[in-house]
Amino acid sequence: MRRMSFTNLSALVLGLAFLYAPIAILIVYSFNASRLVTVWGGWSIRWYAALLEDRAMIDAALASLGIALVSAALATVLGTLAALALTRFRFHGRLPFSAMVYAPLVMPEVITGLSLLLLFVAIDLDRGFFTVIIAHTTLTMCFVTIIVQSRLANFDRSLEEAAMDLGCPPGRTFCAITLPLIMPAVTAGFLLAFSLSLDDLVIASFTTGPGATTLPIRIYSEVRLGVKPEINAVCTVFIAVVTAAVVAASLIGKSRNRQRRPLLAS
Repeated sequence: MRRMSFTNLSALVLGLAFLYAPIAILIVYSFNASRLVTVWGGWSIRWYAALLEDRAMIDAALASLGIALVSAALATVLGTLAALALTRFRFHGRLPFSAMVYAPLVMPEVITGLSLLLLFVAIDLDRGFFTVIIAHTTLTMCFVTIIVQSRLANFDRSLEEAAMDLGCPPGRTFCAITLPLIMPAVTAGFLLAFSLSLDDLVIASFTTGPGATTLPIRIYSEVRLGVKPEINAVCTVFIAVVTAAVVAASLIGKSRNRQRRPLLAS
């Protein structure tokens, strides 16, 4: 094994510091006792206690979590089906279909948000929780499709053929053979869709309505008047939630791999 040179090690440390130092500073300052976010006043959890009393921020956080979970679930189902269609089937209109699926990847979010807003106005659909879910599903489905499609491109179809030769119906073959093998990609797509929905500000600002204020919109509206220490606290809570979800998904994936190895060996 080659030893890492000093140049490579320095580049790695600087890259990780550039990515994660701001997050670490935010977490540390969420325990700051001072009311000024740039002045350290000692360790305290007073802003977490203040966050529990900020009903508007809690409602926005719960709304963001609900929208992210529902839209990520819908995007995962639709994106997986789209990946299967693009990988397994040849049909008329395949090129326009793939172009529509991948359009949100290259289209600016302002245009996507404005287009969805005009659509909702045209069909006289009241903007709120439901419209934000539709918008976030449209935005994140393409990412799930790409991740699952890359896994299906290298999938061994002989496993499915062997199962169907033994009398397994196509639906059961998919649930028992295909889905468990592509589950890491499906899980990765779900987590990415969840993170993108949780982070979105532009599209949500176009498609939201009364009673559906998401956390990014709430934070943005308060930051314009000055950064409050409670914002550091709520961001730290969300970092912990996302980190726990990623770690849980990783542990579940490793557990499934350990359970699958004896079966493959036999």
